Amino acid sequence: MGLLVQKFGGTSVATPERIRHVARRIADRYHGGHRVIVVVSAMGHTTDQLIELARQVTAQPPRRELDMLLSTGEQVSIALVAMALQDMGVPAISLTGSQVGIQTDGVFTRARIRRISTARLHQELDAGRVVVVAGFQGVTESMDITTLGRGGSDTTAVALAAAIQADECEIYTDVDGVYTADPRVVPSARLLPVISYGEMLEMASLGAVVLQPRSVELAAQYGVVIHVRSSFHDREGTRVVAEANLEKAMVVTGVTHDRNVAKIVIIDVPDRPGVAHRLFSELAALGINVDMIVQTAKQQHTTDLLFTVARTDLDQTLAIVRRVASELGTDDVRHDATVGKVSIVGSRHGEQSGRGRQDVRGAGRRRHQHPGHLDLRDQGLLPHRRTAPGSGRPGGPRRLRSGRPRSGVGGGRSLAGLTAREMVGAPGLEPGTSTTPR
Repeated sequence: MGLLVQKFGGTSVATPERIRHVARRIADRYHGGHRVIVVVSAMGHTTDQLIELARQVTAQPPRRELDMLLSTGEQVSIALVAMALQDMGVPAISLTGSQVGIQTDGVFTRARIRRISTARLHQELDAGRVVVVAGFQGVTESMDITTLGRGGSDTTAVALAAAIQADECEIYTDVDGVYTADPRVVPSARLLPVISYGEMLEMASLGAVVLQPRSVELAAQYGVVIHVRSSFHDREGTRVVAEANLEKAMVVTGVTHDRNVAKIVIIDVPDRPGVAHRLFSELAALGINVDMIVQTAKQQHTTDLLFTVARTDLDQTLAIVRRVASELGTDDVRHDATVGKVSIVGSRHGEQSGRGRQDVRGAGRRRHQHPGHLDLRDQGLLPHRRTAPGSGRPGGPRRLRSGRPRSGVGGGRSLAGLTAREMVGAPGLEPGTSTTPR
């Protein structure tokens, strides 16, 4: 029958009992006539435990050695899954990222896949075996082990599905599929039976942890159908496809929140071409993702530059920002790691009049329950975001009514090649004079 790639996350293989349950699910597919490639994450919280172990040895673990350490978590999982399958009479073999032919660049802890050699995969599949592959990892041309960043097993699975032209890539997780919001935070969230690549990419990029954004990008590029479903039952989940009829009928597809956010402000940066590029190119060289950006014009030919990064990248980012700021003639660098981001996603969201009023009203109701203020607004085409101090803490954003940002409030000047941003009441910043939508 078909060729399937199945990916099981850490929760799905957290215990020996769950590993046997996963093996039974794989065996059912195998006995049903499918050829199966399985991608497995590390058991439970193994990766976090290994990171903590490294930090007990050194406050700043070298990234190459950290990758060497973290890659061992998946090797444990694949060996155990292969053992369970063989115990059930299913021929299986476990392979690491390097053994299966996943070659990456040399950016440790956040490497990108360059190519996949499928010769070994075809050899094992032709021999009638289930191939159990370690997710999250690869190897450089010089044979250094690399990891693909948080959630990298999703990317491994989709990349293998694309390389071997699988019929479908099943992503098994601890929820039933993709919801309109995190069901663990919003109990009334609804399961989406289908969603487009574009909207799934927006949701994943803005905090929905069900899929890694790079996996969705790969799926869209190579036309891989992703089926996100629960590893604990057999019901249908959410299919991620090229175009979903659902998006034509829905103004808002979903609401996401992200607590892994930190805000950085550089005060009195020289207002001349190339300054922002100098800073952001250095961050990009280290694979640090810069998200929301505001640049506000001031008097005396200076500007204030505000942007957000992942909280886990804050220390590394600050070291670069302080050095570059000092070279530019300013030492006033501020940061805040107590913010969170709420994003409203929908391809037809911007077409609806009056949404801004509803959005601001909904946010205002939330503020009465949890004091704080809205800080940034993003006027992108698909996502609409709100960054609120304090929403990164446990019990953070739960509900926010949908709506389009109202133009002309506050305002930030657009940077060349970057999304224009709106700013509302950002501490230490003076509002700009105009807002230019992307």
